[in-house]
Amino acid sequence: MLDGIFASLYTTSVTAPVFLAVCLLSVALGLGIALVYRKISGEGGTMISALTVLPFLVQLVILLVNGNLGAGVAVAGAFSLVRFRSAPGSARDIMAIFLAMTVGLCCGMDYCTLAVLAAVVTCILLLLLQGRQAADADARDIRVTIPENLDYNDLFSDLFAEYTTASKLLRVKTVNMGSLYSLHYRVTLKDTDKEKELLDAMRCRNGNLEIACGIPAEGRQGDIL
Repeated sequence: MLDGIFASLYTTSVTAPVFLAVCLLSVALGLGIALVYRKISGEGGTMISALTVLPFLVQLVILLVNGNLGAGVAVAGAFSLVRFRSAPGSARDIMAIFLAMTVGLCCGMDYCTLAVLAAVVTCILLLLLQGRQAADADARDIRVTIPENLDYNDLFSDLFAEYTTASKLLRVKTVNMGSLYSLHYRVTLKDTDKEKELLDAMRCRNGNLEIACGIPAEGRQGDIL
């Protein structure tokens, strides 16, 4: 079985039909990766185009430098001239690019079965993890300011029991020279349609001071933004 996975399509030389077949495979896998990325991120634009073309380009580069030291040095020098001037990507963006490059490497080294296996398994895992993240869509970060004379320990306990399935006080800090407390809660709403009701009830408890509610930032757990 493993011999089939690591079998090379190139036997003694690269023929035109096999080369075209590998090129079409790399483009098809790149398109599949791009579509999965679009589904899990909800984003499009140049990233979709890059993920589609990247496996094909990496495949060509690997094919050019295969066993040729001079070509390898020339390609390395050409890539060293490239400077990226884009905003830092998220871990999801880096992972998608790395997957596209891995598929291109596999195709360039003739391990097409391994390329398909890597792309399919990784994309399935990403879709499963995306489903897990969608289950957390009801999570909210609530930052509420209260006067210093209020005991914040059980101030909103009954409200959270009514409107949320889970709640946790993440952080407390003093503001306005110690005359106010700023509380940071992470809650999971029972019904997102009743979010305003919860905030209105909390406003009655904190003397109508500032309350901020939003979706938790990706990749940050308990940090104050």
